[in-house]
Amino acid sequence: MIRTGERYLDDMRDGRTIFINGEKITNHVDHPAFKNAIRSVARLYDYKAEHTDKMAFKAENGELMSLYWQLPTTPEKLIARGQAAYEWARQTMGWLGRTPDYVAAALAGMITHIELFESYSQERADALRNYFSYVSENDLYLSYALINPQGDRSKTPGEHTRNLYHTLGVVEKNTKGIIVRGTKMLATGAVLADEILVGSHKPLKPGIDERYALSFALPLNTKGIKIISRKSYEFGINPKDYPISSQFDETDSMIYFDDVLVPWERVFVFEDIEMIANQLGSTMSEAMMDIQSLARYVAKLHFLAGLAQSMVEVNGVAQIPAVKESLAQLACYAVSVEALFNSVLHCPKVHNGFYLPDKTQLDTYRVLSQSIYPKVLEIIRKLAGGGVLMLPSSEADLENDEILGIIEKAQYSSLVSPVERVRMMKLVWDVIGSEFASRHHQYELFYAGAEFQTLGRLYNQYDWGASKALVEKIKTI
Repeated sequence: MIRTGERYLDDMRDGRTIFINGEKITNHVDHPAFKNAIRSVARLYDYKAEHTDKMAFKAENGELMSLYWQLPTTPEKLIARGQAAYEWARQTMGWLGRTPDYVAAALAGMITHIELFESYSQERADALRNYFSYVSENDLYLSYALINPQGDRSKTPGEHTRNLYHTLGVVEKNTKGIIVRGTKMLATGAVLADEILVGSHKPLKPGIDERYALSFALPLNTKGIKIISRKSYEFGINPKDYPISSQFDETDSMIYFDDVLVPWERVFVFEDIEMIANQLGSTMSEAMMDIQSLARYVAKLHFLAGLAQSMVEVNGVAQIPAVKESLAQLACYAVSVEALFNSVLHCPKVHNGFYLPDKTQLDTYRVLSQSIYPKVLEIIRKLAGGGVLMLPSSEADLENDEILGIIEKAQYSSLVSPVERVRMMKLVWDVIGSEFASRHHQYELFYAGAEFQTLGRLYNQYDWGASKALVEKIKTI
């Protein structure tokens, strides 16, 4: 039941269709655009298999299962879930955003509110419940695609009358299931995952957009599914030049459905605009995913603080008061977010016997994460100065004796060798200045939605009545 890295790699050799760099590939496991990230995921599975005491639980049938499939029926189970997420995040220093515990949490959050699906359709609720059992028993890795391709953003999908299948929609239905056509994005980690969960995040218009109000799940090697990957940041680079990019680029993809059959047993919402909005907005799907996101963010902030400290030590400026102040600010961000993470785990709300994270705290995290990350990068950039710009062009320079002789004179440090200093500064650049770093900057700003959306959710969740009561209280004194 506990998946190993070897089993994961074998399962990934499924013949799916991926397009990248003008090429159609069907063996992505060994392709230079994806092989390192895939093996980073394999190492996560191996870590979990080697640490089942904190990464797994015993199911009713006596089998061990991954903790992210366990429903939080006690406070202790919610805490254990968060601790397992943090333990996994530490293995990648928070650089893999959508690890297998992420979308698994989305499904768990739907199951905690299964009554909502039952009130909509018993058949769709049964499909979701059976699917959850299937993926949890097989420990499958899911990606998801909720966003419609941008196009003309002033229009909803059904208003694109010249191209009704610009966005994924229903073409027809029959006794076997539904035929779907069109595109969904941003499927982060689709090249790493077994299956894709499809939904809709944007508001849809009644009477116009019903065909796009869909939620279902399919294996990524299903006939007609075409994965169009963005540029791979691990492709063609030396890991010593880009130590983070080369290991942890989970990639983002557009998923095109070319008249794909979705069996009814895989359909969770069908042509219902209200229910497709409720799937995320009225369940604990997003909140459960945010436990993983928050754990990952804590690990990442601690890594960045440690990297900055290591860099200034190598550069001999660690004792300068102004430098200490900057490092203290990084520590403040990391510890503050970690405190919020612990609060989320230890202050649950109860629904239907499930102990669930507080949405207000998680909406607070979403707002903070967007505002903190640019500040963290700015601090590290200022501490690095020009040291990340005047570096050897590649690892090949260090293998040329003439160039190396100059580097050893120019890249001086009292603490480490010149080569070690070069590699330290290359690591810093990979975190703040590479294409991979820019993608992560954009990811942290938008993975939970635009800023006006995260602020809007927090505004709606916050208990303004309690705060205003304090104002009224002062009037009686």
